[in-house]
Amino acid sequence: MRVPNSVVLPVGTHVDCCREEEVEEKRRDIMAKIMAMLAERKSNLAHFIGNLEGSEEPEFYVDQWERLKEMESCTLTILNLVAVNCMDHREIKKLEAAILEHVKNEELFPEVIRVLPPIYRQVEAAIVDIAQSEEMADHGMMDLQYLLSKLSQCKHLAGLGRQLLQDILRYLHRIGLVVWYEEIEHMESTVFLQPTFLITMFKLLVRYRLVQQLESIS
Repeated sequence: MRVPNSVVLPVGTHVDCCREEEVEEKRRDIMAKIMAMLAERKSNLAHFIGNLEGSEEPEFYVDQWERLKEMESCTLTILNLVAVNCMDHREIKKLEAAILEHVKNEELFPEVIRVLPPIYRQVEAAIVDIAQSEEMADHGMMDLQYLLSKLSQCKHLAGLGRQLLQDILRYLHRIGLVVWYEEIEHMESTVFLQPTFLITMFKLLVRYRLVQQLESIS
């Protein structure tokens, strides 16, 4: 809601736990709740902006007014919910196909036609090779400077600089190939070349009904 021109694809999982007629009913219910939430947000923003504009000394609230106006201008496109059974690999492929179809829609993503410099693809291919190499640890974590030195060993990437690598990592982070938390001070020097490791770790730490599970242990 705070990112300009956001596009959101809601995904409903656990279809295998529902009867066939329930899936469409839940889909309509979820989409209706999302639209109601957006309408409420729009109404609240208009109310807050109106209060600031109608205050006795509006000049004292210029910063707040500007932030609210900026939030009000953020458009949010909600696509139709895709329901999948995560236990079925064919359903995952169906979701993948739906995502790709939307991403290729130039009306939704005008920048989709932008051509990346060749070095982006070269670095991406080199990182994939490093991540799949036998010397790579299972956790896939690598120091940023060490990654730069590894990439620089490739003949066609010998001139790769840190600034350009960071730009490329931002792109690779956005497309999900790597995870790089550059905005977190203690993690900005670490690149996760195996994002699935983070998923596995989070699954161990964040569990459904964790409190009840712990309380059931004698």
